[in-house]
Amino acid sequence: MTRGASDDAATVVGPAARTTAPPGGDGPREGAPRLVARVAARAARWWARFSPAGLVGALVLFAAALGPSLMPRSPVYQGAIAGVCAAIGYAVGTFAGWGARRIGLRAPWPPARRVLVHRVAGALALLVVAAALLVDADWQARSRVLLDMGPAAPARPLQVVALAVALGLLLVLLARALRATALAVARLTGRLLPPVPARLVAVVVVGVAAYLVLDGTVVAGLRHVLTTTYAALDEETFPGDEQPTDPERSGSPASLAAWDSLGREGRRFVAGGPDVDELARFSAAAGLEREVREPVRVYAGLDTDTDTDADLDQVAALVVAELDRTDAWDRSVLVVTTTTGTGWVDPASAAAVELLWGGDTAVAAMQYSYLPSWVSFVGDRATPPAAGRALFEAVYARWSQLPPDDRPALYPSGISLGSFGSQGAFASLSDVAARTSGAVWAGTPGFTPLWSELTSDRDAGSREVYPVLDGGRTVRWGRTLPDDSASLADGDAEWRHPRVVYLQHPSDGVTWWSPDLVLDRPDWLREPRGADVLPDVSWFPVATFFRVVIDLFVAGEAPPGHGHTFVGEYADAWAAVAPPPGWTPTATALLHTALDAPQDTSVADR
Repeated sequence: MTRGASDDAATVVGPAARTTAPPGGDGPREGAPRLVARVAARAARWWARFSPAGLVGALVLFAAALGPSLMPRSPVYQGAIAGVCAAIGYAVGTFAGWGARRIGLRAPWPPARRVLVHRVAGALALLVVAAALLVDADWQARSRVLLDMGPAAPARPLQVVALAVALGLLLVLLARALRATALAVARLTGRLLPPVPARLVAVVVVGVAAYLVLDGTVVAGLRHVLTTTYAALDEETFPGDEQPTDPERSGSPASLAAWDSLGREGRRFVAGGPDVDELARFSAAAGLEREVREPVRVYAGLDTDTDTDADLDQVAALVVAELDRTDAWDRSVLVVTTTTGTGWVDPASAAAVELLWGGDTAVAAMQYSYLPSWVSFVGDRATPPAAGRALFEAVYARWSQLPPDDRPALYPSGISLGSFGSQGAFASLSDVAARTSGAVWAGTPGFTPLWSELTSDRDAGSREVYPVLDGGRTVRWGRTLPDDSASLADGDAEWRHPRVVYLQHPSDGVTWWSPDLVLDRPDWLREPRGADVLPDVSWFPVATFFRVVIDLFVAGEAPPGHGHTFVGEYADAWAAVAPPPGWTPTATALLHTALDAPQDTSVADR
């Protein structure tokens, strides 16, 4: 190449080369600002695609989602609900802005004023986010003190914001993708239909297709994975649980229900509970002169190849056969317990009855699912009441064949999803009173028909968290007192037998969650708050619904006497519903102490 050609080349490329790659390899000098400027410009154009009204809505619901609620929660939960609420707020704000433009309420602003407004809005948004995070940290710390949950965990505000932004943005982008798909379908249908019907058809087609994909693929696949996973866990045995040798227990060598068939929670149930020596010591301490007996505990589990929906009656029949085999009809008390989703029986409730009666008891239960309660809570509310009905009806049919003076007192019970399922066997409170000797139900989900009806019919002046019905004549609600006992004294009427007790806590999201929270403030948020709920817990459209959704999930992590954890309250409940001869308040206090001994009473993931 000649020198002139080389100079021409240098003239063309030399300055650019020197700009982007200077000698010494120190990297770009003038190119970096240009790159930053291009990225900033693209980001600004991308940001400009978002609706200002939508961003305001997202900010409002983001802040509302971090407001006070029933239970403290982790930054992951807080970020998740804040992101979901922000996405919903963006949708609401965008729709409101679109409506305002359609009716001419929004006039265009000059560019200079628009820039100023955007800057001021950005600064206010930062202040709102910071304030919401401070409020979140404050109420969680105060709630932990109120619930005896120990020192507050690190707040991690950056984690909350990052997760909220990521999840909220993902949901908005998914919504945009669906909108783009609907527009594409509308263009196709517009060749055959007028514009408005074409758009309606497009929305329906895309909506139905999205639902089918979500329900038939995502939800079905997730359910299959969960079922497979928990079915495998069901085959395991908790450490320390050994096959019983007493014939009064299912799973023993004499049992019709094999040890391996009971499932993980069933094996724990039949292997646990107070033994004869513990029952004798408790009876002596309570001043009760009586002969103690080995308690009867019968249980039927599911085989992994069994269709649980079709075989509920078969499983219930096996429970009745076990009651026959153990001669459970000769006991003074028979408790029919509907389990939670995985087949769990609350050990505190079963132990309370056995200590109360010195083992002159039988507790019967059966498994109807492998899945934890929260899965059934969300996706399968038909099976628990069907299982509760199948078990109670099978036991009741056999019990009814016995002479009235020669059969045990019959009590249904259950906690959480088990309470919901157990109440499915009864049409009304009168039905409960006619066919049982009483009932104890704890942590009842708010969608339970019988509980909802009785709570709604409460006497004027009584609160939703502490109802009084008919002066307390048949049913009473137990609330935790400072000494961890359960007050059942509310009501001025004579409390007749049979007695029904609902145990519930104001801080239990399982009881207070309802779809109505989206747009309707419930009575428990109109009335003074319960004893273990912060006074500043309030209702906000949409946000409160999602706050209580998280309360529902974390309620089982609460210490006894709060949230979804019931222990000592069973002493008061069972002593009121099924008192044995010679029982005294002193014995109830001793029963409290006995139940407070460490045991696995957490409902979490069950």
